[in-house]
Amino acid sequence: MTQMKASEALVKELANWHVDHVYGIPADSLIDGFAAEQDLVSYIQVRHEEVGALAAAAESKLTGKIGVALAAVGPGAVHLIYGLCDAKMDHTPMLVIISNVATSMMNTHYLQDMDEDELFSGLDTFHRQVSDAKQIPGTVRAAIQAAYDTQSPSVVIIPDDLANVEIDYEALPIQSQSQPVLAGTDEQVAETISLIKQAKNPVMLVGTGIRHAQSEVVAFSEKFGLPVVTTAPAVGYVPTDFVNNLGAQGTIGTQPAFEAMHMADLVVMVGTSYPFMRFMPKTIKTVQINCDGQALGEQFPATQMVHADAKTYLNQVLQAQAEALPESHFLQACHMARENWHGYLDERVAARPNGQLTPEAVLRQVSQLVTADTVYGLDIGNNTVWSTRMLPFGDGQVMTMSSWFGAMGYALSAGIAAQLTYPDRRVITFSGDGGFSMVVQDILTQVQYQLPVINVVLENGGYGFIRQEKAKAGQSDYALKFMNANWAGVAENMGAIGLRVTNDDTLKAAVETIKHHLAAGDKKPIVLDAVVTDEAPLDTNTMKLDPDKYSDRMIGQFRVKYHLDGDRYPSLRRILNRLEADK
Repeated sequence: MTQMKASEALVKELANWHVDHVYGIPADSLIDGFAAEQDLVSYIQVRHEEVGALAAAAESKLTGKIGVALAAVGPGAVHLIYGLCDAKMDHTPMLVIISNVATSMMNTHYLQDMDEDELFSGLDTFHRQVSDAKQIPGTVRAAIQAAYDTQSPSVVIIPDDLANVEIDYEALPIQSQSQPVLAGTDEQVAETISLIKQAKNPVMLVGTGIRHAQSEVVAFSEKFGLPVVTTAPAVGYVPTDFVNNLGAQGTIGTQPAFEAMHMADLVVMVGTSYPFMRFMPKTIKTVQINCDGQALGEQFPATQMVHADAKTYLNQVLQAQAEALPESHFLQACHMARENWHGYLDERVAARPNGQLTPEAVLRQVSQLVTADTVYGLDIGNNTVWSTRMLPFGDGQVMTMSSWFGAMGYALSAGIAAQLTYPDRRVITFSGDGGFSMVVQDILTQVQYQLPVINVVLENGGYGFIRQEKAKAGQSDYALKFMNANWAGVAENMGAIGLRVTNDDTLKAAVETIKHHLAAGDKKPIVLDAVVTDEAPLDTNTMKLDPDKYSDRMIGQFRVKYHLDGDRYPSLRRILNRLEADK
């Protein structure tokens, strides 16, 4: 046992769990422990606690290791809620440590005396306010263990007068409890194979649960002839150039993915509790494979439920099926639809509506900067749609986004976490001007810590995603357009490299400038402010293209509205009908 301040013991306990940095704004006496033990754990001083909390959540999603955010009593603590909600909804381990007023001041209507205990109680799995300094390291230990066990955030509240009390501390060994790998039974494997063979139009829908089963997904798709559709947060887990990969389903999706899902008679759901399955026709059969038993049947009635690890079960089924199934007309049609979709994206890259750049054109140029080890941070909005459609995956690139909470400002925050966690990897973030303007002050954090993040801002002067939703509902876009700053100029004033592009020449020149800075090993962050058309992306949430479901008039109206030519981009149903007629 060694005697030390409780705040120092807190830092040593974090280091015991291999935490080497935390995010926050220093205040109250908790910071004293970090000052004394800064060689063990770095305190990353953000400019807004919200950014710190989002960075901690993003770090956990990228690495699987716990992210930690700290804040002072009252306003600082409240600012952490944003990131805490993101971690909770995306099921990722996170630790939030906040101070409170001194114990003698609690419940006396003192300055910043608020009931933090009640405020945070519904936002975590583990929640505890310490009442004695001796409890601090043990409580932090229990909080971290609970966060890992439940894959959710934990909150520890420490009154200000306890942090610097002298206590005895000894680090205890960390005993990681390995989770049992769940496998399916022979009967389940046989049933899965039978259901796939019986289906005429089977589709594989994969989510983030395939993170450690990416090669198995590709092998399974190839052997059983299944087109692959991803959820938005799982886009990066299936190679972009894999011929069976149709992209994501839903608003943040693609035309072939939407059509394949809505023509499917069997959906093999792997590692996902896709919330929008509830809107699919109830006649679809489903095989649901998930290591989380609660997720089975949660969103859609299951024909077969398999409580198993994705990697393990897919391998079991692969081994049980000796020969690859013959390629179906449905899969062939999906391949053609996929090729047509890539043609549509090429058309959008080349388009210049009213002489302006399209987001697709910007992303195609920026893709020249992508390396095999690139980490993407995606924000929320139409920028997410364009990014998931256009960015390359499959060579080792990884991506993080606020998938369930949908937190604007996430990308810039994730960029901080990614570059700190992977200092030798390329980090590129993609934001809309709305989300970027919420957190732009933390470009200063990137400058201060010499984080060479490439921050791409797609500037269209409004909350495009919300405007699109309002337009579909026949409502106005009142209060959804706004004035912008010159974000490149703002970045320059903060000590970063700012590049503003408005046309092809400035876009190409900016990308070449970025290449030059990267080659020179420049550690300054970069803001690429791209002024783009405010046209909405093609709506792939509800596509009225199937002649078996919609009238010629409805299909024609949809195609005119979204400039989707019927000859160049026929429906999947029409492609399939032609193939079957020619057999």
